[in-house]
Amino acid sequence: MPTERPELETVHLLRAVTVELGLHSARFAHLHGMHPTDVRALIVLMDARRAADEVTAGRLGAALGLNSAGATALVDRLERAGHVRRARGTADRRKVVIELDERAVELGQAFFGPLISRVAELLGGYDERERAAVHGFLEGVLRAAAESD
Repeated sequence: MPTERPELETVHLLRAVTVELGLHSARFAHLHGMHPTDVRALIVLMDARRAADEVTAGRLGAALGLNSAGATALVDRLERAGHVRRARGTADRRKVVIELDERAVELGQAFFGPLISRVAELLGGYDERERAAVHGFLEGVLRAAAESD
C-alpha cells in the first residue's frame, strides 16, 4: 500500500477532530434537550458577544444557513428555553438583536470549559511561532471551508 502524503494525514486528522467535536456538541445538545442547530446558534452568539458585535435574527439565520422562518423559529425556541432574549440594538434602537442570557453562557462553560482548558493548556506548550503557524493553518482551513459552498 502506498504511503500517504503527509499533508493528507493532517487533513484526515483534522476531519477526525471535526467529527469528535461534533459528537461532543451533540452530547451537549442531547443532555440539554436541544437541537444541534440550537448549539451552533449559541456558538455564533458567543463569538459575536466576544467580538462585541450585535446579531439580528436574520444575521443569525444567515450564519446557520436558515431562511427567515427558520431563524425566527430558532430564536423563539432559544428564548423559550431561557438561553437568549430579544433586545433593542445599542447603535440603532429600531433594530432587534439577539442577546445571550448568562445562564446559557454558564451552561456552555460548565460543559465545554474543561475541553477548552485542555486545548489552551496544549497550546501553552507551543512557542509563539508554532502557535502562529497553528492559528494561520486553522484560519486557512476556515476560509477554505467557507469558500467551498
